[in-house]
Amino acid sequence: MGSKLKKADKDAPAKGAKRGARGPAPADKPAKMKNKEYEEHLKKLQGELVKLQLWVQHEGLRIVVVFEGRDTAGKGGVIKAITERVSPRVFRIVALPAPTEREKSQLYIQRYLTYFPAAGEVILFDRSWYNRAGVERVMRFCSEKDVERFLQLCPVWERGVVNSGITLIKYWLEVTQEEQERRFESRINDPRKTWKLSPMDVEAASRWYDYSRARDDMLLATDTQFAPWHIVDSNDQRRARLNCISHFLSLIPYKDIKREKIKLPKRQKRKGYVDPDRTYRHVPSAY
Repeated sequence: MGSKLKKADKDAPAKGAKRGARGPAPADKPAKMKNKEYEEHLKKLQGELVKLQLWVQHEGLRIVVVFEGRDTAGKGGVIKAITERVSPRVFRIVALPAPTEREKSQLYIQRYLTYFPAAGEVILFDRSWYNRAGVERVMRFCSEKDVERFLQLCPVWERGVVNSGITLIKYWLEVTQEEQERRFESRINDPRKTWKLSPMDVEAASRWYDYSRARDDMLLATDTQFAPWHIVDSNDQRRARLNCISHFLSLIPYKDIKREKIKLPKRQKRKGYVDPDRTYRHVPSAY
């Protein structure tokens, strides 16, 4: 698994990428951000996301954002922060379950293409076709030949996606082994988070270095100039969300679309309407 696979695409590595490195090293840990400060920053960024949404619709842009990373890395939290104040008709989340028997017999990329954007849409993949280079490889759901073929063809296929006019953005969220273990323990002990733990997650917890080798091979083979990987230090979840959103906004040139000021019309008159005299089933006031 640790062998370095050759790239099918001859493009130079993305600017600033370090080839052959063991893995992305997180920056020095800054002071913990207070919730009030986080909310203030998030509010501003979410306002910019609304502006971006209007621009995407106005220009008919097609954007795909891939979120990958280890279990507990915070992919869902970043996606939630992005989509919290925008329209689900524009910013659509795709988080696919395990493939069916029929899907297993299809061309591997086929099930993902179904969810690609039309004009005016942003698709956020909470895990993606890169499952083949990560989870499927580590858990032996596919052969090494399948992985090698994927890593060879993926850059070629992604070049076709980009050349078709789709903006493809890829994020890898990175956490330390200690932080991952802390988050696993938090999920085990918090009844609000236990749903996030699957048998697969528990098994993955013991395979840190298998995932490290798989990640290294994946980044080496698929980090290209036209579709580079962007590494997010997600040991601090609040900063990770803010940094990721800020970076995402910086990659899409957009302008503020001027809209007419909304003015509520006058309410219509009753014109003889009488409230019905009947009893309804009201929800009890338990709080």
